[in-house]
Amino acid sequence: MPDRDAPSDAPHVPVLLRPLLKAVAPVSGLWLDGTFGAGGYTRGLLEAGADRVIGVDRDPAVFEMAQAWRDGYGDRLTLVEGTFSEMDSYSEALLDGIVLDLGVSSMQLDQAERGFSFMREGPLDMRMSQEGASAADIVNERDEAEIADILYQYGEERASRRIAKAIVSAREKAPFETTLQLVKVIESCLPRQKPGQSHPATRSFQGLRIAVNDEFGQLIAGLEAAERALKPGGLLAVVSFHSLEDRVVKRFMAARASTGGGGSRHAPIQETRTPAFELVVKGDGPDAEELEINPRARSARLRVARRTTQPAEATDRTQLGLPGLVVGQKKGKRR
Repeated sequence: MPDRDAPSDAPHVPVLLRPLLKAVAPVSGLWLDGTFGAGGYTRGLLEAGADRVIGVDRDPAVFEMAQAWRDGYGDRLTLVEGTFSEMDSYSEALLDGIVLDLGVSSMQLDQAERGFSFMREGPLDMRMSQEGASAADIVNERDEAEIADILYQYGEERASRRIAKAIVSAREKAPFETTLQLVKVIESCLPRQKPGQSHPATRSFQGLRIAVNDEFGQLIAGLEAAERALKPGGLLAVVSFHSLEDRVVKRFMAARASTGGGGSRHAPIQETRTPAFELVVKGDGPDAEELEINPRARSARLRVARRTTQPAEATDRTQLGLPGLVVGQKKGKRR
């Protein structure tokens, strides 16, 4: 996946930063960057006029890398080790804006010792917070059906059952410890990679990473927390990189911006209600200029919504397109 957010003087490029800042202009007041990473969005917001930014990340390593420049912003920048699913607990005051840049950053991919990359030898880890169960724990301890469901529902890997069976067979001989050890097993289950195609392990590694970090649980909890944390008129800007994430964000914003009513022979008429958000940007992608600078931004989508005065409410999560892991249940075609 593309990098989450890196400053202009770093080797990583903040994806869709320019259109994001344009969509939320004029920037002022108190903002929260729920996926701090290399600090690119945070620095962009501060340079654009934010009075103060709270930078949140579950990866403690990112704050060490920010030491070279963070002091330059003084008390305008506050860094918090935590998850964006709890963002409504990091400020007593309501927020003027929130930025979320979803997924793993290329900064993390570049660190072989983190175990995110199928292109580099490293421990099979994938934990963003560096705590809890690792990817190695999943492939070594979960049963075949659970592994297949993770690869299929989180990674959209159609050969999930075949790969899960091969994983269980391989671990009987030796436990999985490294990334390339797992890559070798995955490659043995799939056709050889052709020019222009993604690596055979792409989907499986995505599925494992999402499971290890509970990314969809964090995402929906984060969207709900954003609704509680924003003041009326506050802006929620989300950058996503794959269809599963974007589907959840799109449906959440659409549901919370809906006034109800309507209805058809396929769906009942809904009670008219006051929306909690107003849609501002509905899934814009990168322009030609950005793609030339950062080709990995091709799949990125930006969605922005503005908070209304309507009190926050619980969300019907069954309507958001969240993957549901049901052990052993057949969903679609898996080979």
